[in-house]
Amino acid sequence: MMGKSYTFPYIHYPLLPVQFVHKDRKTPVIAALIDSGGDSIVIPRAIAEFLGVNVEEAEIAKTAGGFTSIRRTKLKMIIGKDSEKIEYNDVDVFVADSSDIPVLLGRDPLFEDFEITFKKRKREIILTESQ
Repeated sequence: MMGKSYTFPYIHYPLLPVQFVHKDRKTPVIAALIDSGGDSIVIPRAIAEFLGVNVEEAEIAKTAGGFTSIRRTKLKMIIGKDSEKIEYNDVDVFVADSSDIPVLLGRDPLFEDFEITFKKRKREIILTESQ
């Protein structure tokens, strides 16, 4: 038996609507890129500053664009909206030094929790809960 499925529009790029929450601050809905080549969730520094999060030193990370300094924090992340929401209450998030990178949704935790189907012709991204 398959788990619950969530369907999102697929327009040009595999983007999901996400919000990040820290204490009483919440970002607007952000288009986050599904990054099957990345391990983790990465946000630009500007989002961490907007939320007022404390970040701990992490390390130098190798990315597709070269090496970058990253820091780590934990945030609440909401994918989708209204009744079709997926919530992670305490997810590891890496903060890039740069503010001109997109929000990247790497394999952890998204690919651990969902089977992800890209239907480009139908313009759909389907997340089905893993069993």
